[in-house]
This record gives sequence, C-alpha cells and structure tokens, in this order.
Amino acid sequence: MRKFSSYGPVDNDLHYYVPRKRLIEKAARQLIGENPFKGGSYITVWASRQCGKTWVMREVLWKLKKDDRFNVLKLNLESLKSEKNLEKIVGCIADMIVNGLGLKNVSIKTFMEFGSLFSRETMETPLILIMDEFDVLPEEVISGLAGIFRNIYIERSEDQRPSSEKQYLLHSVALIGVRSVLGVENVKGSPFNIQRSLHVPGLTHEEVNSMFRWYEQESGQKVEQEVIDRIFYETQGQPGLVSWFGELLTEGMEDCIPEKGTVTGKKFERAYKFAVHALPNNNILNIISKVRVNPYRDIVIELFKTGKKSIFTYDDPYLNFLFMIGVIDREEAAHEFHTRFSCPFLQKRLFNYFSREISRTGDYLHDPFENLDEIITKTDVNIVNLIGLYQKYLEQNRDWLLKEAPRRKTDLRIFEAVFHFDLYMYLKLFFQDKGGKVFPEFPTGNGNVDIIIRYEKKMYALELKSFKDLNAYKKGLIQAAEHGSELKLDQIFLIFFTEGIDDVNRQRLETEYENDQYRANVKPLFVATGK
Repeated sequence: MRKFSSYGPVDNDLHYYVPRKRLIEKAARQLIGENPFKGGSYITVWASRQCGKTWVMREVLWKLKKDDRFNVLKLNLESLKSEKNLEKIVGCIADMIVNGLGLKNVSIKTFMEFGSLFSRETMETPLILIMDEFDVLPEEVISGLAGIFRNIYIERSEDQRPSSEKQYLLHSVALIGVRSVLGVENVKGSPFNIQRSLHVPGLTHEEVNSMFRWYEQESGQKVEQEVIDRIFYETQGQPGLVSWFGELLTEGMEDCIPEKGTVTGKKFERAYKFAVHALPNNNILNIISKVRVNPYRDIVIELFKTGKKSIFTYDDPYLNFLFMIGVIDREEAAHEFHTRFSCPFLQKRLFNYFSREISRTGDYLHDPFENLDEIITKTDVNIVNLIGLYQKYLEQNRDWLLKEAPRRKTDLRIFEAVFHFDLYMYLKLFFQDKGGKVFPEFPTGNGNVDIIIRYEKKMYALELKSFKDLNAYKKGLIQAAEHGSELKLDQIFLIFFTEGIDDVNRQRLETEYENDQYRANVKPLFVATGK
C-alpha cells in the first residue's frame, strides 16, 4: 500500500500524490515553445522548500522524453553546493551534460568554453536542459551561466533557421530553485532577463482532499472531513507539510503513535500537539535557522504586530527572501498587498520559538504567599484578576525582563510582539502545574493574536492588540465580539497593550461591551507596558 512522504521527491509508485497535470503541461509547453520551429522558452521554476518543484519537473522530463525532436536532460546540482572553485563547478556541470548526452571527445573546463558545448559542432539534436537546485551555486556562477544562456537565446532568436538547424542547439532551459536566483538578489543586475517564470503553488483544498480520499480507498480507514479541512487550513496546502501530517496520522513518529479506527478530529489534535511542540520537521527547522538572525529576525517579529498590517512589495529584498523560502505570503487588499504568514502551522512554530527565545520570564510569577483564590478555583479562572496579576508582575520586573528585548531601529521602541510573547509564556508557566492548557491562535495570518486557555472543560479566549487610538479601540470591540461569537463563546477578553493609562481612562475603557448582533460580550482590559 502507498504511504505519505514528506521528504524528497515523491515516488508515484510508492506514495500518495496529486497529478498536477495542468502545471506539468504548462511547463512542458513553455519548454517546447508555442512555436517549436523557433525554439522554446528559457524559464525559472521556483517555489519554497518541499513544494514539489523537483517532482513537477521530473514529470515534465518524462513527458518531454517522448518527443523524438529533442534530447532532454535533467541535472541535479545539489552536490556542488560546497564547492568554491568556480571553474571546477563549470567543468563539473559540463561533464554532467557531456556524459548525459553521450558526447565524444568533448572537454569543457572554463566559462569561456562553456557556451560552445551547445553549438552544432558539438551536438546534433536540439537540447532541452533542466537544472535542479540551480540556486545552490555561488552567485558568480549563477550570474555567469545566466549570461551565457542569455547570449545563446538572443543568438537563436536572431537566427531564422528552424530550431534544429540553428548555430546553437540549446532549445530551452529550466532553472529550478527556491529563491529568485536571477533577480533581486543579484546586486549587479540580472543578465537572464529573457526568462519566463513558473511558480509551483501549494495544493488546493480539492487536491488535499483527493490525497486523503485515495488513502481511504486503499487502507479502508476513514478520515473525517473535519481532519482534512483542518490540515488544509493549518498548512494552506504546502505539499511537504500536508504529507507530513498524513504520515503522523497514518504511521506516526516517535511517541506519536496513531490509534486504529477512524481518523477523528480528536486524533488530529493529538498529532497536531506533537507537530507543534515535540517533533522535528526539516522544513520548519530550515526556516527557523534562517529567520533567527537579522535582518530577518526583526522583520518576522514585526509581522506579529496587531496595530496595522505590513505592506508587501516584491522589490523589498528581505520580504522577497522570506517570500521565497515560504515564511510569508501576500494577500490582496483594495489598493495594495499585505504581508501575512504563509500558514497558521508555521506561524505557531515561529511564535513558540520567539516566545522562548525572547521572553525572560522568571520562576516567580507572583509573591509565593499571594492568595490566588480570586484568580483560579477548582472550576473557574477569573481572567480579569489574572491579567491584573500579570500587570503587577510586569511592573515589578520590567527593568530586567525587558533589558535585552529587541527594539525597532527606527525609534528604539520595544517590538509590540515582545509583550505578546511574554504574556503567552507567563500564562503557560502559570497554568503549568494547575492542569490548564495555553496555546496561541492566529485567525487571519496577520493582525490578530489570540491566546486560548482551556481549564476544567472551559475555554477562555484572549485577543491581543496594541492600543492605537479610540477609533481603533471601537473597531476592535466589534471585531472581538464577532470573533468571540465565531468561537461560540459568551464572553471574549480583548487585551490592549499600551505604554501607559491613567485610572480615569482605565475605568472608562474597561467597561464590558455588548453588541446585539453578536452573542459574545467583550471585556476590554489594558496592560500598561511602560514605567
């Protein structure tokens, strides 16, 4: 029986997969060309890690090999990522092509010689060349090879003979990589400006659903629709993560052993808990390794802010990089694009990582002799008093707690998200020995942070925001009421962080809000972060 596979190219005979026929056909059509007589396109194929670039282009390879008009060759350049000698890299790539095509008496050792490899004097049949992991090469090699391909493309476009009779027989090229290897990151400008771009997108809800229904047919084990819907929501169709959850639910990993019988929402929640807190995932670990250092660290922390959404622009090299490696995505607004995290699961993993890395919460969350009866009982939690306890903790420990907190370079103010991280860690530690569970939720991918507390079969929702002004305060109350109703709660707590608030405004603005349109009442609470 097939299995779910989340690492490396999928094997069509062994693993569950999505055919992606339209995408494969599109790539093949670009490489053959709208008019094969004139030649094909020189394209870049890009997506973030584990989105299926290699698998898609492998399927394109098999499809094109059926066309006798062309030689088709796919090179994997991963083995060259540690090589520093530029000429040696070019020589190795040339040897791969020579050996792959079975060319005789051809030896290419330098950049100057590389272009001649594709001339009529060297080969007889038009070549479609696919180069995987092209972005692992040093920037100088990328730029040099791109320049050679560009020159060949231009010379071919000026040669009016059929593709098979042109001076250069490099019919088309596909360069596969994670990042925009031939654009923003090349400070000297891109010489490869004749290419078309093929993006390998995530899976649709329909495609994710088809994989698990396929599993049902082969295994006889039912998967509830609620589980499939949740997997799509948490991963937004990222192929590697979709299949990883498929593995966890059907095969398990380490202590996450799947139970027999129908895959229910409850079983998913258990696997999801392991996925968020206890299991390694190469894709997530790779992303964390890149965003934990600046300038990306500050940008990602800033994305957790709730005051306003961040503008997305492809021309920003840092946002471009985060987009290419799968940290962020874009969403269309009325007249602009906003930045959002690529999927809720990644957002949770990053929130957890930065919470632990930045928050310096101590062992003493309150005076050990403090009476907590008005905060927590055997059946209930008083959120108002609990936030008051945190406020007192913040006031008493602010100096050392925030001494090394990351600050914005523009005005040296502490990032808003630092207080979200700190409150989250404080609550986790507070409930650690009391039987409660605390976890973050992100309803929209940006602009909203929820902290959910589950205690004695009750759920408490805390929506976190920074206080901007009274107009935003009023909008926040309405949005929180709507959100609380969606969660089927009678009450939701809206926590505003502000540098300071006097007693008069606190009493006025912490009044419970009711809206006839929504079921949930909103209890606003203010946390003063300044001295």
